[in-house]
Amino acid sequence: MVKENIARIIEEGKEAFALATEEMVFAELEKKYLGRKSDLSDILKGLKDLSPEEKREAGPLANEGRLVLERAAEEARTRIASFKLASEEHIDITVPGRKPAVGHLHPITRLTHEVEDIFSTLGFSVVGGQEVETEFYNFDALNIPSDHPARDMQDTFWIDSEGLDSQYVLRTHTSSVQVRYMEAHTPPFRIVIPGRAFRNEATDASHEHTYHQFECLMVDERGKVTVAHFKHIAEMFFREFFGRDVKVRLRPSFFPFTEPSFEFDISCILCDAKGCPVCKQSGWLEIGGAGMIHQKVFEKAGYDAGKYQGFAWGFGLTRLAMMKYGVTDIRLFMDGDIRFIRQF
Repeated sequence: MVKENIARIIEEGKEAFALATEEMVFAELEKKYLGRKSDLSDILKGLKDLSPEEKREAGPLANEGRLVLERAAEEARTRIASFKLASEEHIDITVPGRKPAVGHLHPITRLTHEVEDIFSTLGFSVVGGQEVETEFYNFDALNIPSDHPARDMQDTFWIDSEGLDSQYVLRTHTSSVQVRYMEAHTPPFRIVIPGRAFRNEATDASHEHTYHQFECLMVDERGKVTVAHFKHIAEMFFREFFGRDVKVRLRPSFFPFTEPSFEFDISCILCDAKGCPVCKQSGWLEIGGAGMIHQKVFEKAGYDAGKYQGFAWGFGLTRLAMMKYGVTDIRLFMDGDIRFIRQF
């Protein structure tokens, strides 16, 4: 039934885009067939509820269907633009005035939706969390003791919490959502957590005090989730995101909430891993941190020690946006310049 629905949506969409001759009609069609609430998007998000056999059949078909509809939409957009250019050569005083330009999503928002859609096809659920967080969930629950450097005033925005029952901060990472989610859910589960994070630091072309992260968390009984699962899922994600084969490399590192911990890199997509100024001639780009969840984090969430195992990894969405769109200054995404935003 899912395959038939996908085929029907693709045929209907192709035919509708082929017949579109007006901008308003095209906008409605684009929303109907490619929007976040479209039937195809619902099918992609519902793949996690299908059997493994159905996922293997429907997943690639749905992704290919989206590409087909995107190509049909692009052809319609070009055709309508040519019609409009031809009609502007004549002046018709009976034509109504032009409406103001319609706004569109911020590039970071669009990128967030794209990443969510990719993980949804892999069976992950999207989870949100609060940006103003308690000291416990931002630090203690993640095995970050009171003497850890991450608590330094130069790294964290501490909020005046006089008279409150807890000390509050602007969350320094989306990892704070992990323990909150685990407290209310029993494994197995796989989730992704997009959102803003905040660091009290000076800004420059590659650093910003407010930035966007994307966290991935997968937990199951001990022995059922390994580093190999993490590496495979990471390769699948980046291949889909960049539309090309991408290699993932793990390097030993340290994070209080994972053991073992890794920094992970991807092969440079700008030079095909041959070496360029962006990757400092190494052929690799550093993306984020990852590791197997520390058992103390499970204990803080109320799980029995040693019963569960899982991985967590996070990366900066803003940094990915810079790579994908060729932006060289991270501050451009947050300074509110409409001229910059209109390019996307």
